[in-house]
Parts: sequence; C-alpha cells; structure tokens
Amino acid sequence: MASGTTARRFLRGTESEGRDAARHAEAAGEDVARSKQLEWLARAGLVARGAIYVLIGVLAVKVALGSGGETTDQQGALKTIASGSFGKVLLGLVTIGLFGYGLWRLVRAAIGHGAETGEDDTKDRISSLVSGIAYTALGFTAVKILIGSSSSSSSSKTEKATGGVLGWPLGRYIVIIAGLVVIGVAVDQAIKGIKKKFLEDSKTEQMSPTVDQAFTAVGVIGHLARAVVFALIGWFVIKAAIDFDPDKAVGLDQALSKLASSTFGPVVLAVVAAGLVAFGAYSVLDGRYRRV
Repeated sequence: MASGTTARRFLRGTESEGRDAARHAEAAGEDVARSKQLEWLARAGLVARGAIYVLIGVLAVKVALGSGGETTDQQGALKTIASGSFGKVLLGLVTIGLFGYGLWRLVRAAIGHGAETGEDDTKDRISSLVSGIAYTALGFTAVKILIGSSSSSSSSKTEKATGGVLGWPLGRYIVIIAGLVVIGVAVDQAIKGIKKKFLEDSKTEQMSPTVDQAFTAVGVIGHLARAVVFALIGWFVIKAAIDFDPDKAVGLDQALSKLASSTFGPVVLAVVAAGLVAFGAYSVLDGRYRRV
C-alpha cells in the first residue's frame, strides 16, 4: 500500500514538474517572440529576401531581352552577390538576414503568433514552419558560398530528390502529392495577390497614400508572379511522376527557363520576371511595414 502511495506521489510530482517545464518553455518562447532583437532580424530577413528576388527577376529580364546571361534561383542569386564589388560583405549581411528570417518563421510556427499579430491558424503555422526551414537552409547555403564551397542548383536538387522518392514503394504517388502541394501554394499566392490579403499583415495605417498605392501594386503583381512560378514547378514535378522521369522535375531557375522557351516565351518571361522584381520590392517595403 505504501509503495503504491509513493508511486502516485512520484507520478503527480513528475506531472507537476512537466507542467512547470512547459510553462517555463512557453514563457521563454513568448519573450523571444516579443523581443526587439527578433523583430530586427525578421525585418532584415524580409529585406534580404527582397534583394534575392530582385536579383533573380533582373537576371531573368536580361534573358528575356536577349542581353545574355541565364535564369537563376535563390542560390544563383547568392553567388551573384558574392561575385560583385564588396561581395563577401554584402553576402554576409544577406546571410544574417536569411537566418533571421528563418528564426522568426520558426518561432511563429512554435508560438503561433508574433509580437504585433493575433493567433495564427494551423495553415499559417505550417507555412511558417516550412518557410523557416527553407530559409534557414538557404542561410547555410550562403555560408557555404562564403567559405568557397559550391553546391548544385535547385533544379539539380529537385531532380535528385524526385528520383530518390520515385524509387520508393508508392513513390510515384508521393511525388504527385508533393506536386499538388506546390500547386496549392501557387493558388494560395494567387489568392493573396488577387484579394490583397497580404495587406492584413501590414501597417498600412503608417503609409502615406503614395506608399500605400505602390506597396499594394507591387504586392499584387509580385504574389501573382510567384503563383505562376510555383504552379510551373508543381506541374513539372507531377509530370516527372507521371512519366517516371526525375529529369522533368524543375526548380525555380529551370521554371523560368521553361517560360523563355514557350510560345511568346520572351514576352511571358519578361512579364513574370518583372513580377519577381515587384515581389522583391514588396519584400523590402514589407521589412519596414510588416506586423511581426
């Protein structure tokens, strides 16, 4: 009897300690989420994201206009930054921003809100988690470039990953689902652009009428351009699964290249590329006006 009582007390004590630990962890997370340091890292990350998209768009515009060069992805943009004047310094600043953005998104996924926002729903938290992981990984890619370690493009990585999954049992169906998820992201981006839902996260009340109009315009155009790119990537992932050919899966760079080779390709590519530049401009402005 005594041993049973002792066991129950032990279990109650363990449960109490677990609740206390959970409360302490939650409080620590709240402190991080509301810290000025995280806010500045988040804003630096939005600016870094914007710089990368502007560069991707500008390089794609040059291809569309026949001025040479080739389409690129986020990693290619980072390499381009590194190769310019004061490249290492600039890339170092972008790297800090990427890690800051990734950390901010991961904290949002864990806590479910920011310092200036209400509660996130499940979709928003999943989006924050995926985005946080992706931009943290991009930060590590930037570090590799800084130390002189090169790696493959996003299209090569997409092909490799797709090829690996296609070899699994039911792998073809898993890849199709992955492609549908990417297309779902494209639809979400299109809805944000068409309905201007991105404004819900912005401090529009602090904008002048001119800034408000410009911010809204580049936000709409930028989200629609991203929708086109994500839809293309998702479609080619699905096509790779249907044809059982991982070489048909593409990343951002080849998705833009596919646009260039389509009917009215240069014109279509120029429009989408300009849209990506607009998304970059939106991200930079978002660094100032985002509710974090």
